[in-house]
Amino acid sequence: MSDRSYNLPPLGQNPSSTAAGTTPGCFANAPQIAPGVEGRYTFSSPDTPGMPEPSSKTAWDFLPEGWVSCEFAADVKRRFDSGEGNQGHQFQQADGTWRCVGAPAGFQPITQLEHARLGNITPEMTRVAEREAHLTPAQVRDEVAAGRMVIPANKVHLSYQLDPMAIGRASKTKVNANMGASPVSSGTDEEVIKLKWAERWGADTVMDLSTGGNLDECRDAIIQNSTVPIGTVPIYSMIIGRKLYDLNLDIILESLRAQAAQGVDYFTIHAGALQEHLPYVKDRLIGIVSRGGSLLAKWMIDHNEQNPMYTGWEAICDIMREYDVTFSIGDGLRPGGLADATDQAQLAELCTLGELTERAWRKGVQVMVEGPGHVPFDQIEFNMKAQRTLCHGAPFYVLGPLVTDIFPGYDHITSCIGATAAAYHGAAMLCYVTPKEHLGLPKKDDVKQGCVAYKIAAHAADVALGIPGSRDRDDELTKARAALNWEKHFELSFDPDIARAYHDEDLDVDTDFCAMCGHDWCSVRISKEIVEFASGKADGYQWDRAKVTAALTDEQKAILEQRGVLSPDEIHRLAAKTQKAVGAGKGAKASCHSDVSDSDSAKTLQVVELADLSSP
Repeated sequence: MSDRSYNLPPLGQNPSSTAAGTTPGCFANAPQIAPGVEGRYTFSSPDTPGMPEPSSKTAWDFLPEGWVSCEFAADVKRRFDSGEGNQGHQFQQADGTWRCVGAPAGFQPITQLEHARLGNITPEMTRVAEREAHLTPAQVRDEVAAGRMVIPANKVHLSYQLDPMAIGRASKTKVNANMGASPVSSGTDEEVIKLKWAERWGADTVMDLSTGGNLDECRDAIIQNSTVPIGTVPIYSMIIGRKLYDLNLDIILESLRAQAAQGVDYFTIHAGALQEHLPYVKDRLIGIVSRGGSLLAKWMIDHNEQNPMYTGWEAICDIMREYDVTFSIGDGLRPGGLADATDQAQLAELCTLGELTERAWRKGVQVMVEGPGHVPFDQIEFNMKAQRTLCHGAPFYVLGPLVTDIFPGYDHITSCIGATAAAYHGAAMLCYVTPKEHLGLPKKDDVKQGCVAYKIAAHAADVALGIPGSRDRDDELTKARAALNWEKHFELSFDPDIARAYHDEDLDVDTDFCAMCGHDWCSVRISKEIVEFASGKADGYQWDRAKVTAALTDEQKAILEQRGVLSPDEIHRLAAKTQKAVGAGKGAKASCHSDVSDSDSAKTLQVVELADLSSP
């Protein structure tokens, strides 16, 4: 017998709230959710040697002019943590003292960041804590105050249907869905349908990237019908009906104010692409792929002037603060192919994004930062951790990244591979990619495919990071699978319709074995029969063996029709069956392998023989 043993790395927090199963826990860092710089490691991956260190600064180091700070005794802390305080906030220092931050006399907080700095727990912070069961309202406040978390909640949108949520590495990983009408495709009605579809399939925020049709009407409809935050790229509206050359700061501010008044929750502003960065892109394989970045690059070349969104940043911040619109500082020089990833242009812009983050915090505005779209797998961790350093832990919002360029039509897959790694290494929100990426405007099913792929990536990262309770549903489904309890198996799955349809495509009877293995070869069935094993015997998961499944729903029928595997007659049989038709009245069971006592007979019954289902 071998006497070898293995030494496990230091463990983080178990993602199961009950430490179910035999796994020792996650291999991520133990979380540090604490006020100020002490909490710079919230849920994080261990650093590969050579990775940039987290910044030693937070939003606390970039207070507005006129604000003062002072230390006070720890016995004052209680009233702030209870939400009673409204003129100061605290964070713990290395020596155990606490700091109070005071605003100028007569100052009235507007943004979530300003409220957090003054110790206030807003209704939106309370709602976030309800949705993030592992966080308290005080922790949400402290993360917002440190700049590591944002709550995109325009005051106008809050008057409609918005359900406040948070983006930050202390919270669960979020997913954004892009949509929008173009000059050649879609319109307002279709975009609202896609919005509700994206919400159904788990999008945490939605960006309206419309460049055609009635942009104001479409934006209004989306905002008024959405329960999730809505983001836009305002430069698209700024150039509709005018020449790019005529763009100026007055037009920029007018457009931003109009969209903020509509209720947009976050703006992508490409202020980090500067004149001095443009020479860095001349040798790129694909140049500038960001629409906003390319438009502003042309403007700078035509005018021989600096980016007007950079020079007018403080004026932009004033409008953002008035409505509490969150910055999503755009990466106008992001790489558009693997060959251009992590180059001088991208990293120079990222340094500027860090500067813009500091300037926005000084104006009391919430900030998240956008990240690259095409990055080889080996460079993803560096990209995430370079941003953590340069932008002082502000939430990172990344597109993908795609880890290969040769699979058009499958880029929801190539990118969610990169997205999983990005979230594990620090990204707080993932912008989905659909199968139509690079090819056309996504349709309804493309939106679903993109959302599902990215919910997979986000959830996988949350489990790996050890976010409390993130694995609980996985464990419940594992129990159902071990018990061969098909109904509970489907009920716990993210997409029950597709799980049921795929199962019934091969075997439309819920048996005590799986359709993939058959009766004699089913390891799960065999494990259940081994007395010493606990597998498959959990209380509440046992069931009465074989059952005839219900008729397919219209959606499940459509799923099988699209697959093109079964004939129309076979799909009709699955969609039209009833208890009477299958001869399985009350108390009766249909014939299946489980009802056969000897293995020889079971081997011959690889297809369930049911009554003719064509009759009512």
